[in-house]
Amino acid sequence: MKLADWVIAENDDFIALNKPSGLLSIPDREGKETSLKKILQEKYGQIFTVHRLDKGTSGMIIFAKKEESHRHLSELFQARQTKKIYLGLVIGSPQATATINEAIAEHPGRSGFMIVDRKGKEAITDYELVKDFGIYSWLQFRIHTGRTHQIRVHMKNEGHPIACDELYGDGKPILLSSFKKKFKLSKDQEEERPLLARLALHSWQLGFTDIKGNAIELEAPVPKDLRALLQQLEKWR
Repeated sequence: MKLADWVIAENDDFIALNKPSGLLSIPDREGKETSLKKILQEKYGQIFTVHRLDKGTSGMIIFAKKEESHRHLSELFQARQTKKIYLGLVIGSPQATATINEAIAEHPGRSGFMIVDRKGKEAITDYELVKDFGIYSWLQFRIHTGRTHQIRVHMKNEGHPIACDELYGDGKPILLSSFKKKFKLSKDQEEERPLLARLALHSWQLGFTDIKGNAIELEAPVPKDLRALLQQLEKWR
């Protein structure tokens, strides 16, 4: 896919995109892998980071094109004046709605791994159950803070980790054989192909007020892989 296929909205101040799973938002420390920011810099030159998504998370992400709009958007995110909605598939059947207010900190002996810790930074996640498939459940999340791996850490702590999460869950791919009774491989298949083998989390909607005072509501369509998985879960649940 081309960069243009990912663009959700663009003007002189910002560009919002539907990031594919597996692509870094910004360059990592090693700088060997390509990132969405690097791709944008190659086209636009100067681009400013407002927030980021985990590599495995797909969906809505916004970058600023000017210093002034960068300052404005960054202040909105820091002041919790944005509406951030995610969709995700978790393991098991959680309760219908909940607000998780559990502080998050980095694990003292494991770099890049976050844990619930009362000495950490405040982290608030609301979720509601959209569809319970038994083995898995499709949830909608609203995050009021932007801590590293927030949804993933909170759902692990609830006992319902995000499906296919290698860091906070079992990391196992989702196979049709795990929920379709009497599943059989076709004759030309040597092994089963996963329905999903990436983090089942999608940044869906973002709402904010732009620098001119306009109310902006943006939505990143759910990717084909997650839509296909949901269809199979609905069919065979």
